[in-house]
Amino acid sequence: MLIVDAGLAKRAAAGRPLLAALFGSGFMAKGIVNQVMRYTPGMRIAAICNRTPSAAIETYLKAGVPAKEIRECTTAAEIDEAMRAEKLCVTQDPEAITAAAGIEVVIEATGHVEYGARAVLAAIAARKPIVSMNVELDATIGSILKLKADQAGVILSGCDGDQPGVQMNLLRYVRTLGLKPLLCGNIKGLQDRYRNPTTQASFAKQWGQTPHMVTSFADGTKISMEQATVANATGMKVARRGMIGLEYKGHVDEMTGMYDIDMMRSLGGIVDYVVGAKPSPGIYIFAEAQDRTQAQYLNYGKLGEGPIYSFYTPWHLTALEVHISAARVRLFGDNVIAPIGRPVVEVVATAKTDLKAGDTLDGLGWYMTYGQCENYDVAKAENLLPMGLAEGCKLIHDIKRDQVITWNDIVAPKASLSHQLRFEQDCLFHDCK
Repeated sequence: MLIVDAGLAKRAAAGRPLLAALFGSGFMAKGIVNQVMRYTPGMRIAAICNRTPSAAIETYLKAGVPAKEIRECTTAAEIDEAMRAEKLCVTQDPEAITAAAGIEVVIEATGHVEYGARAVLAAIAARKPIVSMNVELDATIGSILKLKADQAGVILSGCDGDQPGVQMNLLRYVRTLGLKPLLCGNIKGLQDRYRNPTTQASFAKQWGQTPHMVTSFADGTKISMEQATVANATGMKVARRGMIGLEYKGHVDEMTGMYDIDMMRSLGGIVDYVVGAKPSPGIYIFAEAQDRTQAQYLNYGKLGEGPIYSFYTPWHLTALEVHISAARVRLFGDNVIAPIGRPVVEVVATAKTDLKAGDTLDGLGWYMTYGQCENYDVAKAENLLPMGLAEGCKLIHDIKRDQVITWNDIVAPKASLSHQLRFEQDCLFHDCK
């Protein structure tokens, strides 16, 4: 990221910081604002859009911004006026924040599919580049949103700091070496599909997070969204529904012999995860050399004799790195991670407990469902319900625990933007009939 620090230093020296707008005021959003406002001279979070303005104000205050520097704005003109006066804005209106002429890049950090869809479409309509920290959105309707962004001539990108972006950074490095990646992996400390907001309440309180968000980490939904995002950006598939998900207490370097190399080659590479391995909470890429000379130099570099070689990043620093993505996208036109076109892997809704006809499904990380990866063609053939669209769906059949839910099992909510976009995506890349 050396080119990024130089670009931001140039902006700082010119007294013209990169002006970003942020959607969200949750745990991650607070970290982004603190990082940018305190420690990134060449950038400012000039405006925050949140359904509760007081939460956005509190996000600025927590980052050391004096209350007198914050204004509540309702229009794009008011936001631009505040920026000219070097003030900071909070607003409830996604269209106002994206339409403000002075905003140069938009960061989406809500983790909510329906709201995130509205925010991203507003940014696309205003032709503002977007950095998304919302893998739930990216995994569900990322392909159609990326197409709309391309048609508008703007970048829609995932972010540094979250595991998908970290995996893509390392993947690009491995490809630059001329090696052939076979596996993109995510390292987890815990996997229990039946966790819920009650079991996770204490941990959530410890870190100032919401119980349902923490639950999505524990029950496998979040990692499924992350790995589906990587699959859709690389063309890699999953080896089986739910991924392989080995448990191993050693280092990922010791795992290169645990995967079937012919299977990985036949699928064009796979996305996967491991529970308990080191370095945690990092990511790993397994790759193979393409000739004997490469293999000789990899062995000389202490990576072993192959045929699979391990590369890893021992951390992902979430909110501390997102500003890097904003600079990459706006200053250098460099997309961190994005769908390559037709979806490759889906995250499908699965019953966390026995469910009854008439139940209305709750959201990601709650009590009723968890998400697991499945190859897109299989998910379409079996008419499986995407996890990102499960919230608000009403069941018309009983569903047993661990049973995947199909479109035939539910009545979808009306007037849902995310459902409309998903229908458009499926019509484009598969069959909407």
